[in-house]
Amino acid sequence: MSNPFPRYPIPAQRFRAEIEVERSRFITTVQEVNSAEAAQAFVAELKAEFPDANHNCWAYLVGSPGSTDRIGLSDDGEPHGVAGKPMLTALQHSGLGDTAVVVTRYFGGIKLGKGGMVKAYTAAVQTALEKLPRTQRIDWAYLSISFDYNFLTILQRRLADFEAEELESNYTDKVTLNIRLPQEQQAAFEKMFTDLTAGQGELVPEASNSNVVYT
Repeated sequence: MSNPFPRYPIPAQRFRAEIEVERSRFITTVQEVNSAEAAQAFVAELKAEFPDANHNCWAYLVGSPGSTDRIGLSDDGEPHGVAGKPMLTALQHSGLGDTAVVVTRYFGGIKLGKGGMVKAYTAAVQTALEKLPRTQRIDWAYLSISFDYNFLTILQRRLADFEAEELESNYTDKVTLNIRLPQEQQAAFEKMFTDLTAGQGELVPEASNSNVVYT
């Protein structure tokens, strides 16, 4: 059975690397994207940044690493199949999800041939992805828990068992903690909390964000 809350590597930040092949410059820019629309906006931004480039070829993958259901690519005027496809292949074999890459080419005057261009665009993407800072995509759940003071020490100690983080605390006649934890841990945490407090504690799910990243 597949994990309904998968976590996987994504770019930690926008990243750029450059290689030179036969006097042509290949500038690769990488960014995390969580939708096809975000990928297209990223491509448009790079085209505006490098309007004088000969080509701004691109590829993106939305979803888990290696997935093929939400992908896109473009040779942007290069011969068919020499840029977008090898870029996407490099991306799909990188172990990354939710990632878009744009390779900006400034022609250096020496023709590379189709095979040479495939190698150059592949190398441009691989070079950037090898150096890319990575983080993880995690689906977070946000909870508010209220309980008697005698449970405070043990509950704070147990948070780490569920990768939970205390975000805010309030001390009145009871203790109230606002926490976040991976959604995959939520059911187990709720059971632990109910068992520990013998059903006397209060737990309220708050708004969640399915695309917050863990650094």
